[in-house]
Amino acid sequence: MHRHRLRRSFLPAFAPALALALLPAAPAAAESGPAPHLDAVERTLRQVSPGLEGQVWQRTAGNRLDGTAAEPDGWLLPTPGCWGDPSCTDRPGTRRLLAKMTENISKAQRTVDISTLAPFPDGAFQDAIVAGLKASTANGNHLKVRVLAGAAPLYHMSVVPSKYRDELVAKLGDAAGRVTLNVATMTTSKTSLSWNHSKLVVVDNRSAITGGVNSWKGDYLETAHPVADVDMALSGPAAASAGRYLDTLWGWTCANKSSLASVWFAASNGGDCTPALEQQTAGLPDPAAGDTQVIAVGGLGVGIRSVDPLSQFRPALPVASDTKCSIVSLPDKTNGDRDYDTVNPEESALRALLASATGRIEISQQDLNGSCPPLPRYDIRVYDTLAAKLAAGVKVRIVVSDPANRGAVGSAGGYSQMKSMAEISDTLRDRLARLTGDTGKARAAMCTNLQLAPFRAAAGTNTWADGSPYAQHHKLISVDGSAFYIGSKNLYPAWLQDFGYIVESPAAAAQLDAELLAPQWQHSKHAATFDYERGVCQA
Repeated sequence: MHRHRLRRSFLPAFAPALALALLPAAPAAAESGPAPHLDAVERTLRQVSPGLEGQVWQRTAGNRLDGTAAEPDGWLLPTPGCWGDPSCTDRPGTRRLLAKMTENISKAQRTVDISTLAPFPDGAFQDAIVAGLKASTANGNHLKVRVLAGAAPLYHMSVVPSKYRDELVAKLGDAAGRVTLNVATMTTSKTSLSWNHSKLVVVDNRSAITGGVNSWKGDYLETAHPVADVDMALSGPAAASAGRYLDTLWGWTCANKSSLASVWFAASNGGDCTPALEQQTAGLPDPAAGDTQVIAVGGLGVGIRSVDPLSQFRPALPVASDTKCSIVSLPDKTNGDRDYDTVNPEESALRALLASATGRIEISQQDLNGSCPPLPRYDIRVYDTLAAKLAAGVKVRIVVSDPANRGAVGSAGGYSQMKSMAEISDTLRDRLARLTGDTGKARAAMCTNLQLAPFRAAAGTNTWADGSPYAQHHKLISVDGSAFYIGSKNLYPAWLQDFGYIVESPAAAAQLDAELLAPQWQHSKHAATFDYERGVCQA
């Protein structure tokens, strides 16, 4: 088993749930233009999680999607970016991501906040962080830097914050005296398999990079079969939304730093655990205003808060007979726990984004079905939303990681949890038949409106040049060529702390299509099991 890849460890133990006091919500920003998809998502969030506004989710205007000085329009950060080359000898997307990390951090005046899944950043990812910190401190800045990693129980026992702190201090050299580090790993619930899974680089609460990329050299850089993934970068008030979300996670982490079963913590330069960085950036000038509306939305997984007490959300919970795989399955929080919904607004937000589509939906994900057991097989409400859209004539495209990437236990050791693409299409057909009452109509809707394929980076090939199957780690949804989500949240059941942005901008959505979605389909469609354009229908 690869040391990196247990994204959802299945190692039962006990960890008590603890509550975190609510922070005051930040005021909502005025809208800068029509945004029907964001309106639909915001209505849902105000119903489901009103008490988490300003801490876990927030809508803002005046944001700017921004690239590097060399590529001002390079806000979209897909890796590796070597379309059409199974040898992947040139990786412009990876270079752009590393350059953006360094450039953003180099501009830090007071704070840098990094969030990831264990293990900690290494290789060129670590070099990009160090280069940025050295550049900032060379300008006389004294920085507070937090690095938070989610840790799966037992599996990440070798991921030690003090060791990473010492390695980072050594690489910083003389600059280390101007940097106060907080480094921690955290597990909020062992029994419910919950830990941090967000991927963020937030600088001065003014700029942010987020998405699905884990900063692991072995999976993304020093390999002949790099993982396909995507991040995005922006500046503006939505970056402060990300900072407040990380303050929420660090508030729990600092409160539990004495519990070695939940938190391992290390600091440098005599620093104590810092539960909030927002006040550290008070008085800094705001970044140049943009015209982009964004909903920042995260989730608290299990163990930080048990419920949003302000929520009046009373859903009619869905029913399915095949979401549980065995008697060792855990209680189904995804499909049957109203309180879990209220503290994980991102799940409701992504369902609402899908439901807002009127013409087309494009989904690019690692999987739609989860590791079952012990988690439920799928999110019923996601599948029912997709079924309803297919029945209504909405075009739906789904590209996922090749099932050939499946590990020994789901995604443990690999980048797929499925044995076959039919796991998606069979579930869709069953939910469509339940909706329409007719298996013939269900099949017709899929054959007429669905595109479904495993990811390929080069047309006509089924593996990288070294024979390894293509791996995709995207967490991406796009609707109507107008609004999209990029973040760390998967569409399959996983009870983790995650974060991402929903952006409404036809211009940005067009760039997303041109640089990622269109070439992805062009190279993947030869492996499609459904493609209404070419009459492929394996229903």
